[in-house]
Amino acid sequence: MSPAHTEVTAEAAKLKPCGQPDHPDCGIRDVLDRVGDKWSVLVIVELAAGPRRFRQLQRAIHGISQRMLTLTVRRLERDGLVLRTVYPSVPAEVDYRLTETGTSLTHLVKALADWSLAHRDVIAEARQAYDGDHPGNEIR
Repeated sequence: MSPAHTEVTAEAAKLKPCGQPDHPDCGIRDVLDRVGDKWSVLVIVELAAGPRRFRQLQRAIHGISQRMLTLTVRRLERDGLVLRTVYPSVPAEVDYRLTETGTSLTHLVKALADWSLAHRDVIAEARQAYDGDHPGNEIR
């Protein structure tokens, strides 16, 4: 399957569960710790368009605080997904860009976004049906 593969099939993918004796650590938890939070994904989406300065990222990602953006880009840099470059100027100019590994992740993020758009209506209907069957127990 190519990185850009987004075709949805009715059959489940063949996955081995983590924690089994023959498959103790598949690495999914590590990856999800980083890209499973909304801020990391939104930073990756923004940087997919090219290098950005800190304030550009902050303005582009609605609702992210300065502290959370700082933590997010540091974590992404630590994981080798984002490169932080400081240019020798006064004041110092800093930009952030995706590494090759970070860029390869954009294909999976796009596939997830495409899946979300394709299934938005079905999910909204399922939620409405669930909430109708379980009044007072709405999950947000």
